[in-house]
Amino acid sequence: MQVDTREVVLFEKSRPRLEAIAYRLLGSAADAEDAVQDTYLRWQAADHERVETPEAWLTKVLTNICLNRLTSARAKRETYVGQWLPEPVLAGDRMLGPSETIEQRESVSIAMLTLMERLSANERVVYVLREAFGYAHGEIAEILDLTEANCQQIYRRAKQHLATGRTRVEVDAAGARKIVEEFLAAALSGNTDSLVKMLADDAISAGDTGGMFVTLPKPVTGALKVARFLRTLFTPDEAKREMVGGSPSVFAGVTNGVPALVMTDGDRVAIVVSFEVTTEGITAIHSQANPAKLERATRAWATSDHGEPLVESW
Repeated sequence: MQVDTREVVLFEKSRPRLEAIAYRLLGSAADAEDAVQDTYLRWQAADHERVETPEAWLTKVLTNICLNRLTSARAKRETYVGQWLPEPVLAGDRMLGPSETIEQRESVSIAMLTLMERLSANERVVYVLREAFGYAHGEIAEILDLTEANCQQIYRRAKQHLATGRTRVEVDAAGARKIVEEFLAAALSGNTDSLVKMLADDAISAGDTGGMFVTLPKPVTGALKVARFLRTLFTPDEAKREMVGGSPSVFAGVTNGVPALVMTDGDRVAIVVSFEVTTEGITAIHSQANPAKLERATRAWATSDHGEPLVESW
């Protein structure tokens, strides 16, 4: 069935919201884009006269597509080489979705997206739609073909699984830059104590290279161990420079609402290091070096005003 201009316009108005939902559900910008495109193809084929509420129809179709993708993605991750981390998204990207509340901002952080991997598919859908987009339990129940009471139970269970008991520190671009500057100075100083002071006692460091480079099979845990690991990791040498394509520039940025260190090789984003900052210090450091997970960041970086580098040539 041919879709007229009005229906195309209606879908395009919904695309940013659909992308933001899909990204939170899948943890991958590329997969989110594909899921939204599949939704569009189904919208093209739909009998629009029978669609009473397009927003609800599109959300339900997208959710079902994401549920199927979550099932297959988990099977693939069992054979993933090294550690799997979500795909970082730079500040200003519409895929980050609404950010008016603390809950909305927290739901898209790398730390929370990583924690969401613990949830069942239904728990993740209920949590995302309720916490980040304000859907009523009755609306979510209709999307998932469940009872409202069941949705409420699933939501409570998801909240329990994701509770950390920590208070995140909200930072603006200037605050993020200060944190990244302090971290980089400590990491490059060779002084482990300087790094330890920035970290929470049970801080973790996790990295995803997609099997492209040598990586640790599990996260490093504990302030001292993390500090020692990071000191070694950030000490430049030829092998590391070759890994990122030469002598990259190092910038401060914001990804997924948290401070980030961005290494670039020309216009290509080579590594993104995100910092989860709480009142206890830095609790998690997530390093993304898988080229396939940095394509959207690279496109956004090329058109953004990212300021002067902290290090011109690492």
